Amino acid sequence: MFDPWGTLRALTHITISWVRMPDGQPGRTDGRGVIWLDKRLQQVERRCTITHEMIHVERGHDGCQRPRIEYQVRAETARRLITIDDLCRHGAWAHNLHELAEELWVTPDVAQDRLDTLTDDEKDHLAAVEHQPR
Repeated sequence: MFDPWGTLRALTHITISWVRMPDGQPGRTDGRGVIWLDKRLQQVERRCTITHEMIHVERGHDGCQRPRIEYQVRAETARRLITIDDLCRHGAWAHNLHELAEELWVTPDVAQDRLDTLTDDEKDHLAAVEHQPR
């Protein structure tokens, strides 16, 4: 399981600032060394948001990004947080998106992003698992 906090510890140039985000967003970054996280987030939301914002820092993004860039960051966030093996293991029995997200320790939005951005090989792998007898 990807541990964004462990990764963050190695990135000593990044500072986390816990604030009350005024615009309702869970987090933001300046793209260089500061990530602001809303202090009201639940732990699973923190895990997803810090991963998302770290990817923006890795790519040097500052300020608001175009929808295409944001889509790419969301896809990479989902990919890091949810391996195909974990998706297959939990997706085989989860009854809905919320149950799947809870088992994968991500938000429903991140789980949906992962499902929406599966490669053809991943889709085939997932389909093969779904058709195995339980």
